[in-house]
Order: sequence, then C-alpha cells, then structure tokens
Amino acid sequence: MRYIIVGTGAVGGTVGGRLAEAGHEVVLVARGAQYAALREGGLRLTTPEGTRTHRPPVVDGPAALDLRPDDVLVLAVKTQDSVAALDGWSARPVAGGGTAGERLPLICAQNGVEGERLALRRFHRVYGCCVYLPASFVEPGRVTASGAPLTGILHLGRYPAGTDDTVRAVAGDWEKARLEAPVVPDVMRWKYAKLLSNLANAIEAVTGVLDTPEAFDLFGRARAEGRRVLEAAGVDPVGTEEQDAARGGRIRFDPFDGSERVGGSSWQSLSRGTGTIEADHLNGEIVLLGRLHGVPTPVNDVLRRTANAFARERRAAGSMTVAELGALVDAESGSAPGGSPGPGQALIAPDTGRRASS
Repeated sequence: MRYIIVGTGAVGGTVGGRLAEAGHEVVLVARGAQYAALREGGLRLTTPEGTRTHRPPVVDGPAALDLRPDDVLVLAVKTQDSVAALDGWSARPVAGGGTAGERLPLICAQNGVEGERLALRRFHRVYGCCVYLPASFVEPGRVTASGAPLTGILHLGRYPAGTDDTVRAVAGDWEKARLEAPVVPDVMRWKYAKLLSNLANAIEAVTGVLDTPEAFDLFGRARAEGRRVLEAAGVDPVGTEEQDAARGGRIRFDPFDGSERVGGSSWQSLSRGTGTIEADHLNGEIVLLGRLHGVPTPVNDVLRRTANAFARERRAAGSMTVAELGALVDAESGSAPGGSPGPGQALIAPDTGRRASS
C-alpha cells in the first residue's frame, strides 16, 4: 500500500516519516510554507534516536498526484480544514476507474469525532484513528516526536464500527514503524474518550501548559461537563482502566532533549499564527451535544469562544492567565465545584504536544 498523508503537520509528519523510515511508500501533502520547506529540504523528523531527513514525494494537493488502487489516504489536517481536503480528494480519479471516494480507504487521524462524519458523506470506506502521539510542529519542514519507546499508540477501526482486512493490513504496516496500532471494533469509543481529554486544549492554548491546581481545576470542570453531556447523548467512552491497560508503560512523553515542554495541537496552531483553531470541534462538540440533549455547557462554551477569539485575533499562545480565563467561565456559569484532577493524576491524553501521559 502507498500512504498519502493529507496534512503533513505534527501527526501527519510523524506518521509519514516513521512509515518512510520503515520502507513504506509515502506521499506527503502540504500547503504554503510547509510545502516549500518539504520540497526544498525534506521532512526533518526528530525523535529520541536523533534527527533524520526523509525525502518522499511531496505534493500540494490532489491535482498533483495520480491515484492508484493500492493507495490509503490518511487525513491528518485539523477538523476545520477537513471539508476542503475531503472535497478535493474524494473526486479524484483512481487508475482503473472510479474515484477516490468510491474506491479508496480513508483514515481520519484527527482529534474530535466530526472528521469521520464529514468523511463518510464523501468516502465509502472510512476508518477512525484515535491519536495518542506526542509531537510538535512549529517550524516549516521540522517535526519533533518525543514518544519512547513507542512513537505513538493509534487505535484503528472501521467507521462507524467494525474491522476488516484493510485496517488489519494498515495496522501491520504501522506497527513496523514504531506505531502501535490496536485494531478495535469500537474505535469511536476511544475517540470520545480522547475528546474528553482534549477539552484541556483550549485552556492550554490560551494560558499555557497545564501545571497549576487552578488550571487542573478548570479542566476538571470542563471534563465533568463533557461527561454529563456524553451520558445524556448515550455515548459510552472507553474508561480510564481500559485506556491504562492499553497504553500504560508503553510510551513516555517527556521531552527527550531537555528542552522546555511545549503545548499540544491547539497551542501549536496559535503559535504558528494560523488564524484558526480546532476548538469548535473539541469543546464545541460538547456544546453542540449539550444543546441537542438539553444539558447546559457554560464552561466549554466559554473555552470555545475564547480559543476562537485568540486564533481570530492572532493573540499569542499562553498570553492569558488561568485566573483571567477562570473569571470568564465563572461570569458565565457561576462558581462550580472543581472535581478536578491534580497535577500528579493521569488524565490528559497527549495529541500533538509534549504533555504528561494519560
């Protein structure tokens, strides 16, 4: 199989780089400065083993690539960029007849749970991927992946449920590339569990890495709100014990080179000044489900709005204090009991940043 990495950022760059390193055929898809950097200097992937430069083919969109029947599309753009990517790739012809949407498998390696729904409107064969992988992308052409001894743990499954020979073959390839890839029939339960952890992303983006009791208290309030919403919606995410059994001790997340820990995917979006952020599909998913099922979600709505304002106004990541953000939340919802995690508890699932393990 040839892997088309649609979105060569932190996750896409790490997966694509590791697959290329393991000898698999890979094509990287990028835009703007990242496309130019990859074309000129290759993908520089830094891991605990050192920095390696990978030079697979790079294209800037679907029109630049002839698709084959053995291609697998890996959608690794942020959810807010998914529609444009899915529209462009799904209509591309595949050698031998038909289009990508009709013939090729597409894996959603993204935070949140909206990407699969968007994809299934355009692709017959959609697969979910729960991304548990600490990596960062803040400079064009360079990705850092700090996970060890595994680079990441990526649960895979057919969407909306089930497994098949394709996903098992993909998992086999990925597991030869330092990417553990458990195949599960209920991948969206894993993604909903990750969604609860990703409710911290907005807090981290606007206030910095969570490292104080106040920050963990705010996260605890957002997560408790999210759990109430998922229960009302009839969603049963994977529990902590099952997550720990699958991941415990298999991957370490601290920076391997002594550098300062950076934030996750949302923090990185603000740091790069992209003008967009994934909050509508993380905290906003809880807000949406809350409105559909009659559950108030003031904490997550404030976090969503604040993160969006930071992105829109291109404000610096981490430039608001936790106290200021907490005051905004309290003004909307009133003081709420914390029920919060302490800094030593294993709660935050890493996505694309160097964080504590979950």
